[in-house]
Amino acid sequence: MDVRQGKYYFTADVHMGMSDDPHGVREQAFLDFLRSLPQDTQRLYLLGDIFDFWIDYKSVAPRGYVRILAALADLTDRGVQVFFYPGNHDWWVTDYFEKELGVKVVKEYCTVMELDGKTICLGHGDMPLAAKGKARLIFHLFHSKFWIAVLRAMPVRFIFWLARTWSASSRSKHRPDPDITTTGLYKFADKFGRDRAAAGEPPVDLYIFGHIHTPARAQIPSGGELLILGDWSAGPSYFCL
Repeated sequence: MDVRQGKYYFTADVHMGMSDDPHGVREQAFLDFLRSLPQDTQRLYLLGDIFDFWIDYKSVAPRGYVRILAALADLTDRGVQVFFYPGNHDWWVTDYFEKELGVKVVKEYCTVMELDGKTICLGHGDMPLAAKGKARLIFHLFHSKFWIAVLRAMPVRFIFWLARTWSASSRSKHRPDPDITTTGLYKFADKFGRDRAAAGEPPVDLYIFGHIHTPARAQIPSGGELLILGDWSAGPSYFCL
């Protein structure tokens, strides 16, 4: 795999483990990507829905993905900082990634940082301010400590079945939006930039999100550029800085 040279890499929505990928094509493509990252890579940002479904417990984790997890551990062992922003399909992580793989899990819906002289805002993209109606309700349910505790108290096999059933249903109803300027993420970025300006904070140069599966770029009225990462349905999709 030909990976462009860069120090910081961003990817999202691999959705490994999908029922319509029985031969693991996505998993192999993602594995090739991880193994091909150049030696001068400093950071890798996994911006959610890397797995089509993930939930781990103190003593139980989903079966499979052994080579992927090993490749992530190899990256952190060689000094690459790997950050995992859980998405709406793989939110239910505990400390497995941090303790076993050395991957930093970031539970904020978005963060702002300085990279290579640029102010960057990034996250998965399913934040409540970018959703409305049923999507916002689902976000709050998925992030409710009460409901998470209820789910974890249920039999593991039942939870895995329930999550995979929901995942397949959610995916079947997903419709990519061809116009990025009508999306909640575009509106969120514009408002986020205006709020920062009103607070006297530096403007954001680049917003990076996934979630909506349609790769796109657009200038934001309040300043900066919005970059939407594509999913891996047609092959590798990533951004390097």
